[in-house]
Amino acid sequence: MSSKPRLLIIEDEAPIRNGLVDVFLFHGFEVESAEEGTRGLSLALAGNYDLVLLDLMLPGLNGFDLCERLRAARPDQPVIMLTARSSDEDIVHGLTLGADDYVAKPFSVTQLVLRVQAVLRRTRPPGETRQSIRLGESVEIDCDNLAARTPAGEVRFTRREMEIVRYLASHAGRAVSREELLEEVWGYARNLGLETRTVDIHIAKLRRKIEPDPGSPSFLVTVRGVGYRLLQGP
Repeated sequence: MSSKPRLLIIEDEAPIRNGLVDVFLFHGFEVESAEEGTRGLSLALAGNYDLVLLDLMLPGLNGFDLCERLRAARPDQPVIMLTARSSDEDIVHGLTLGADDYVAKPFSVTQLVLRVQAVLRRTRPPGETRQSIRLGESVEIDCDNLAARTPAGEVRFTRREMEIVRYLASHAGRAVSREELLEEVWGYARNLGLETRTVDIHIAKLRRKIEPDPGSPSFLVTVRGVGYRLLQGP
């Protein structure tokens, strides 16, 4: 079996799709592609891809619906959305559906490759062996199974959300900046100048899952002017 990462590109614009296929083949990926949403979903469910690059504006089945169906069947499938729709509402919606990242068109091919590599990077802070994290007396997070028991019932996490929780828990003695999370969890170099709202959107999603009152968080708190801190309590 090949050790090359397998990439599925779902993009209806032929020049972009063919260009991306060539770029990722050059960077050592195995690449398949689809130009239509229904076909793309069939490939994604039938194959074993390390990552799916997904355009939002697709014929047949749009990227939002495709991502939702794919996540329902394969919760751990890494997905990066490609979108010309860069409003906060669209970005929040995409990330809420489980996308690991979004890249706005027009994009730098070099930056896209770096972001794909960052999502694929499977890193864990050195020495980390924790399999569960307790928040206060009411929330128990099962790291290995991407789930948590809360007073409202069981909730599920995406892989990226769990990576954020793990990192914050392993640095619970201090506040962690957005830039540090982008570098250590996403794997982005600091000099890329990426917007930190990606972090804020993921934090908001996490709060809705683990906080009794997301509007007034008691576990995942903001340290003004610095970033975020995870308060685990007893």
